[in-house]
Amino acid sequence: MQIGTRRVACALLVGLTGAAATLGVRAAASQQSEIAEIQLQLANELFTEGRYPEALDAYQRAVNSASPDDIRRPRAGLIMSALRLAEFDLARTQAEAHVKASPRDAEAVALYADALWSSGLFEEAEVRYDEAVKIDPDLARGRHGVARALAARSKLPEAMEEAQAALRLAPRDLEIHHTIGTIFERMHNFEEAAASYSNYVNLLPNKDRSEKADWSRSEIKFLRSFGQRVPYELDPGAADQTYTIDFRLVNEKVIVRAKVNEGSFQDFVVDTGAENTILSGPTAQRLGVTAITYTLSAGVGDVGLRGLQLARINTLELGPLKLHNVPCMIKDPPLRNLPVKESESLSPLALGFSMIIDYKTQKITFGKKLAPEPYDFKLPLRMHRLAMVRGLVDGTQPANFVVDTGGEVISISQAVASSLNRPASSRRIALQVFGSSGWDKDAFLMPGVSLAFDTIEYNNFPVVVLNLNTPSALLGFRLGGIVGHKFLSRYRVAIDLENSVLGLKQIAKG
Repeated sequence: MQIGTRRVACALLVGLTGAAATLGVRAAASQQSEIAEIQLQLANELFTEGRYPEALDAYQRAVNSASPDDIRRPRAGLIMSALRLAEFDLARTQAEAHVKASPRDAEAVALYADALWSSGLFEEAEVRYDEAVKIDPDLARGRHGVARALAARSKLPEAMEEAQAALRLAPRDLEIHHTIGTIFERMHNFEEAAASYSNYVNLLPNKDRSEKADWSRSEIKFLRSFGQRVPYELDPGAADQTYTIDFRLVNEKVIVRAKVNEGSFQDFVVDTGAENTILSGPTAQRLGVTAITYTLSAGVGDVGLRGLQLARINTLELGPLKLHNVPCMIKDPPLRNLPVKESESLSPLALGFSMIIDYKTQKITFGKKLAPEPYDFKLPLRMHRLAMVRGLVDGTQPANFVVDTGGEVISISQAVASSLNRPASSRRIALQVFGSSGWDKDAFLMPGVSLAFDTIEYNNFPVVVLNLNTPSALLGFRLGGIVGHKFLSRYRVAIDLENSVLGLKQIAKG
């Protein structure tokens, strides 16, 4: 009897111990959940105030503390904060986990598409935006993504329709206002663009001092300075014509003659890697082009972000074409210790024209529409502030490449180079590279790289590795690289904005 009693007591003791352990686990889990919720509330408050670095840290702590059932909200906040801070890798990694856990959640799919877009994977992002809208046609972020994708394919009326639909669904989403501003600007409706950018700035948190915010404030002032003037105004009938002019090659640069403000004709570099017509300070002063405001620019070089002046050219003549009220940038203040003089440059793309550049005949043809002609290769083209095509590096890493007639070599970004997982002992040859933002002291030559642009292949090829982090952050997506003269000069090159195609016809040797 005593033995039996002891057994019951032992059994009771074991049962009570187990219950206590269970209660302890539940208490710990409850406490962890409370910690995650507190961190989430803090992160949301910081994000609302525009304190994105602190918000990112708080969201990360909330993710680390959250249970699998409660991780969705802090992870979404973490992704959005990472996107605001140009932490593209973090955003994409977290977004992949986010959509994997909720593959049929429209918001998760759209957020993953945003992360893909920021990584420069535009085609993959477009597929996911379409998927999100099919799941939920009333999802504002999905419709906004579709609008952005349409604009990159230069389908501006359709893009505006989608963006306005997104805005009706989420009228206080500041990113939608910004996208509408960019579409209006590309359509040359400057007053409407300024109004949209103003809405964007007004919705920003007071503590937001980001480069994108500063850029938008300058852009508003600049766009409104046009008043009743028609930007890029053409003479009647001029938009229906195509124009052909001669060029010459100087140090692998395409040089044309153009006239500003009824001055004399002078040399301009044709630079499709630039968003605006560019004048040096002395040239602008000599031709009476006065600054309206300052803006931020970023390019290759250790200066990173560079302050430049925004101005307006009264008339720009390029061969038989004459445009009025042309936006431009003035490189003032100039960079110091230049190896070469900063030159004037222009891009038919920035003026709103498609173009053909024939390196054999040394002629450029441009117009709103290009006559169809056969090409050996047709690569999908995306115009998102810059014209870009997709390439594949070492057979594994997709990346977007800027089509840059002002560039000389084929380059990849440091971010793409580091993703190739090459051993630390891989050969690197230090280079001196000077870009639009000064010297890139970290540049180097990486031999033995494989590149593919559709069926165009470069095997065991040396590429220049550049630091493109600052221009990527300013643009809002990762630049994968640049294709310049070494790539383009083998072809008759058509940059067809209307059909979103880079057409390449090989030049016969001899």
